[in-house]
Amino acid sequence: MDLLIDSFISAILLVVALDAEIIAIVGVSIKVSLTSTLFASIIGIPLGFAIAFGDAPGKRMVITILNTLLALPTVVIGLFVYTFISRRGVFGPFDLLYTQRAIIIGQLILIIPVVTAFTISAISRIDERYRKTAMTLGANRIQTAWVVFREARFGIGAAVIAAFGRVISEVGISMMLGGNIRGFTRTMTTAMALEYDKGSFTLAIALGLVLLCFSFGMNLLFHFFQGRSRL
Repeated sequence: MDLLIDSFISAILLVVALDAEIIAIVGVSIKVSLTSTLFASIIGIPLGFAIAFGDAPGKRMVITILNTLLALPTVVIGLFVYTFISRRGVFGPFDLLYTQRAIIIGQLILIIPVVTAFTISAISRIDERYRKTAMTLGANRIQTAWVVFREARFGIGAAVIAAFGRVISEVGISMMLGGNIRGFTRTMTTAMALEYDKGSFTLAIALGLVLLCFSFGMNLLFHFFQGRSRL
């Protein structure tokens, strides 16, 4: 018990003192998470609109697949991407393995279904009369999509926030594709796993506190946007 209390106090002091190693690790985590979330939003939001507005026969099956991918384990994605970017893989010559780009690629695969599925859900809650009225007034498909986007913006914002929260707390992809290299690919979750293996709990607890703060903030924003989307 004394070890836990001492480690917790030391961890708080590290966070308050803005320890250089903590800042470096948090910086890497934020950088790769924000980058992957940005690209996932650029891909997933238009894809969600295309699926929601489409009338293709396999629409329900596509939505079912997307919902299934929401529970895809990160280690499965890490293994899948590893086979392509390892030295013997198709993209081996690009030297992607154990880089931040590799982590971003894996995280993209993880959260594109999240952004897409949540975007579809946000659009489905918008009254169909908005789209029909816009089309009746002569709006083209892009203008109609913009009208719907403005009505669903809070739900779509919640989708982006949920995606960011998903990647900043994942460990499998970052460990398998990033290699946990200090100062380069070491994220909060991989650093915590390493410190636990070493039996050094101070840094692990400090990073855990920072991660909890991020998670709490993301959940506050998520519930805020969800609440606004229901108004």
